[in-house]
Amino acid sequence: MKTDMKKLESAELKIGKKILNLDVYEGALEERCIDISKLRQETGYITYDPGFGNTGIASSDITFVDGEKGILLHRGYQIEDLAANCTFIEVAYLLIFGKLPNQEERLAFSASLNANSMLHEDMRQFFSNYPEHSHPMAVLSAMVVSLSTFYPEIEDESESIHLTVTRLLSKMRTIAAFSYKKSIGEPVRQPSWKYRYCENFLSMMFKSPVNNYQIDPIVERALNLFLVLHADHEQNCSTTVARAVCSSGANLYASIASGVCALWGPLHGGANQGVIEMLEKILAGGIKPSDIIEAAKRKDSKLRLMGFGHRVYKTYDPRAKLAKQSCVDLLNHLGMQDDPLLDIAMELEQRALTDDYFIEKHLYPNVDFYTGIAYRAMGIPKNMFTVMFAIGRLPGWIAHWLEMKADREQRIVRPRQIYVGKNVLPFVKIENR
Repeated sequence: MKTDMKKLESAELKIGKKILNLDVYEGALEERCIDISKLRQETGYITYDPGFGNTGIASSDITFVDGEKGILLHRGYQIEDLAANCTFIEVAYLLIFGKLPNQEERLAFSASLNANSMLHEDMRQFFSNYPEHSHPMAVLSAMVVSLSTFYPEIEDESESIHLTVTRLLSKMRTIAAFSYKKSIGEPVRQPSWKYRYCENFLSMMFKSPVNNYQIDPIVERALNLFLVLHADHEQNCSTTVARAVCSSGANLYASIASGVCALWGPLHGGANQGVIEMLEKILAGGIKPSDIIEAAKRKDSKLRLMGFGHRVYKTYDPRAKLAKQSCVDLLNHLGMQDDPLLDIAMELEQRALTDDYFIEKHLYPNVDFYTGIAYRAMGIPKNMFTVMFAIGRLPGWIAHWLEMKADREQRIVRPRQIYVGKNVLPFVKIENR
């Protein structure tokens, strides 16, 4: 809210002979904004900002991103510190409840997640009706929104939001694993009380009656890290969509399902899958790394260097540095240090970082560039990569939904437009058309 920001000097906007004074505010880390909330009311004008690249839609105390300096903070904590010292559920607790849990709170939260990890038996029947090979993101979004039919108490707010949040965090992971088992025609595996959050996911994904899959603690740690790196990233596309749906009064499940659908797009959460497909094409001999680099510099080229560049970061994405190191460490641990896809990725990065075009355009690897290689090494298939992103991003979506509900300045999201269609036309009856 504006009351949480520091008011600075006013800015002047001159339109014809009229001068409008606009309040200027400063956030906690000196980012500044001009309040134009009454611009149309007082002048009849609106702003034109495709993609909302220069528009702040809310004040928030959840996440701070400085794209020029490569800084990412969650509730004031640096992403580097959280990634090195916290599990995913600790970061989820931080984002949702505003503080890192102490030992007692962490144990209680873990116990609650386990207690709410199973799916309603009737809900499990949904899986049998989806066609085999259904895309896991389609199943995930449909199953998330269907949770409100199995737990309708949220509609009349007769249950605690803590229970609703915990249920969603836990069941999202179960739904994701179930959707994978369905896609390969294997029986689903139930979660277990004896496993931690990521252990349970790995167990439900890869254990079966005919294998002896053992959960590798190094793989579990890497999975925790990647989920932490995806946990929130301020007003990205899917978060903004979830907030917009929330602004209509929609419940948590509907808002999160909308975020899942937005994340599905290849320009957002689907980018990590695009990276792997690009690397596989290079490996198959369809194109050389040098060709990708050169093609990426041409405006008329259809080839893109996937996993490079970011809407916000104009320096190396701090998450990408952590993802790269974890990916290298994981592959070394698994005996896959000679993975040709990793070699190609590192060659592409080296070429780009020494190319004048990429240097001038501030194009660096983003978090998607190495995560797909690591997921592939874990045994997670490509069509599940965006699902992994969704599981990680869930705490951020929830935190923003809660913040949106509590912000008294927020209204239903309703952008304006500049109409460029035809003027009023004379109506012609159908027999004369």
